[in-house]
Amino acid sequence: MSTKNGFFGLGIMGSRMAMNILRADLGISVYNRTEDKIKPLTGAGAGVAASVADLAQQSDVFMTMLTGPQAIKEQAISETGFLDNLRPGATWIDFSTVNPGFTQEMAAEAKRRNIRFVDAPVAGSSLPAEKGELVIFAGGSENDLKDIEPLFNAIGRKTVYLGETGKGTAMKMVVNLILANAMVSFAEGVNLGKSLGLDYETIAGALIGGPVTAPFLSAKNEKIASGNYSAEFPLKHMLKDLFLATLEGYHHNTPLPQTSATRELFALAVKQGLGDLDFSAVYKLLE
Repeated sequence: MSTKNGFFGLGIMGSRMAMNILRADLGISVYNRTEDKIKPLTGAGAGVAASVADLAQQSDVFMTMLTGPQAIKEQAISETGFLDNLRPGATWIDFSTVNPGFTQEMAAEAKRRNIRFVDAPVAGSSLPAEKGELVIFAGGSENDLKDIEPLFNAIGRKTVYLGETGKGTAMKMVVNLILANAMVSFAEGVNLGKSLGLDYETIAGALIGGPVTAPFLSAKNEKIASGNYSAEFPLKHMLKDLFLATLEGYHHNTPLPQTSATRELFALAVKQGLGDLDFSAVYKLLE
């Protein structure tokens, strides 16, 4: 693949995704506002850009993995932003988790500049990202997706094509809504069980792997049991996703009563100082 690839946003997920692109011998240049996050990638052979605008000027395919709509908009649309520095005909892939309304807004900005746009949020946390086993929810032109298939194969085990622009983002909203609600249901159930005289190990042993618990909880069991909530998916980012989901629900006249309550619980957890921990730390709040 001779295309010049650029990656912007090297947090928990982005750094691992960019590394897997390097390992697939696809070549990549990177930029990140926090310089120390670049070092492992440059040590592995990645190029480095002096700024986000510089990275955009170098890239045929420009990838972003940022925290949310505000961060993306600030970096995309400004005098030094990446959209005005990408060449016409370039492709922008946004792996970030945002709401479909914002995705449509950014797609329109890209189209106005003759830039191809694909929304491709990913399902999975740090370990699947490190192993290249993410699930990618893609929206946009099928022809555009064919051109970037090697990149998706490098970072994920499966790509689910959902249709037109914004549909990938919509699917990710659904996934994270269910993740958050399942996490809270588990935490509430466990705490009820403990109040009734059962210990955590007994409850978890009976529930995890059974028909009433989501499979992802087996990966969270160790965190809860040990009290080590090192972030794989930060709680504050789940709160952002829940806010965006309820915002979309409002705009589409779709009631989300359970999710609204879950969102407020996550907001309380952030207020209590748990925002930088894994989202499973909502258990710690209830405990």
